[in-house]
Amino acid sequence: MEQVSRNADYPYRVEVCFMPGQYPLYAQDMGIVVVIDVLRATSAMVAAFEHGVDRIIPVSTIEEARQYIGRPGYIAAAERNGEVVDGFAFGNSPLAYVGQDLSGQTIVMTTTNGTKAINLAKNARTLVIGSFLNLSALSEWLVKQNDNILLLCSGWKDKFNLEDSVFAGAVMDRLLESGKFGVEEDSSIAAKYMYMAARDNFMSILKAAPRRRRIEQLHLLPDVKYCLTPDQSTKIPVLREGELVCMS
Repeated sequence: MEQVSRNADYPYRVEVCFMPGQYPLYAQDMGIVVVIDVLRATSAMVAAFEHGVDRIIPVSTIEEARQYIGRPGYIAAAERNGEVVDGFAFGNSPLAYVGQDLSGQTIVMTTTNGTKAINLAKNARTLVIGSFLNLSALSEWLVKQNDNILLLCSGWKDKFNLEDSVFAGAVMDRLLESGKFGVEEDSSIAAKYMYMAARDNFMSILKAAPRRRRIEQLHLLPDVKYCLTPDQSTKIPVLREGELVCMS
């Protein structure tokens, strides 16, 4: 059943939840949840679908992912604290999937933040994956939907982060321009203004972030530049029966 806004000025709402821990405060009346983990889980998911993967199974624990190591047709991926977990060939780097033919493969992935947020919101009527990589395709699809939309930022260990919030603001800005959506939460307005401050140079997000030193120490700058480059894909992953598939 479609959820309609109670405000006569616009038929539907779009809101931003900055941290997974606040999700229950925002989830009521939200039909579509967009999970965002720009650095780097949702970017890796979009990149994997862009390069032909069939499915992605998001799991909460390393132990669950470990069961798929070496199984034909499966790629086991695990990341914690920005690094590939010992014993795994893949973490959450989107560049690991670029230039590969992943046709017929299933990725089983666990990450510090992104897969946690997916599993938190898995009971939403519709759950889709957002990143700068699919910004325009996702926004255009969302504008066509007749439902309330929640932009759920994965954050960093249940804390606020800049890149997810700026991306949410970018989607917010496009949906508000349509005239079809309105907002009722201060967090949504804040996200829009953060996007407006960063929109001319998304790499400025990194320059301002205290995590910059750790990103440099882990040699993640190529990943970051890739993740902050919009519109490299038109793929929109959607969760169906516990598995992410590419929206047809």
